[in-house]
Amino acid sequence: MNVVVVGPHPDDQEIAMGGTIALLRSQQHTVTIVDMTNGEPTPFGSPEVRQREAAEAARVLGVQRLSVGLPNREVLYGLEPRHRVAAIYRQLRPDILFIPYSQDAHPDHRQVTQIAEDARFDAKLTKSRIPGDPYYPPRIIYYFCSHLRFNFPASFSVDISSQMDTKLSAIKCYKSQFETGRAQAEQWRILDQIRSVNSYFGSTIKRPMAEPFYVLESLGLSDFDSIIL
Repeated sequence: MNVVVVGPHPDDQEIAMGGTIALLRSQQHTVTIVDMTNGEPTPFGSPEVRQREAAEAARVLGVQRLSVGLPNREVLYGLEPRHRVAAIYRQLRPDILFIPYSQDAHPDHRQVTQIAEDARFDAKLTKSRIPGDPYYPPRIIYYFCSHLRFNFPASFSVDISSQMDTKLSAIKCYKSQFETGRAQAEQWRILDQIRSVNSYFGSTIKRPMAEPFYVLESLGLSDFDSIIL
């Protein structure tokens, strides 16, 4: 399969589904991470630092990465951003789109979800100014990387027990976000929170670690070999 993971800022995709990305790559699927913004400004980062960190995280996960170039903290829904993303869909032609779950306190996250959803529709339009041949990604799956304190309404969870170390290694590439200027206790707290979330969802499927996902459109199964009982 060809998979595209759209995120508001570099590190959102790794935090939400870095284990699943590693799992997909281990199964020889193609994965491209698409960052809507460069994630800057932040207290201890810069565009150059963040770019290096994102590239290193992509190397750890074994994926390619590209940026849409929208302004961080100022992402606004509109036709121009939609068409930029639609052009990327036409270029990459994904079988599955992973995008953020819509409920979030961060305005960028909410805007990115709407842009990514509607760009899917735009990408199939004929007689448009969008570069590339029309294409409609057949499947959207929502991942959870929310600033809200609420229980995620997961439709299913993916066992990432064997990929958890790779996920954490990718997250640790973002030293400007999780290490620089922070006491050791705070660094561990952030990683412990990530482990706790994945441990909880692992417990819901009787596995050590799992990442939760949500779907609006029905999923189809051709067999039951991969269902965890």
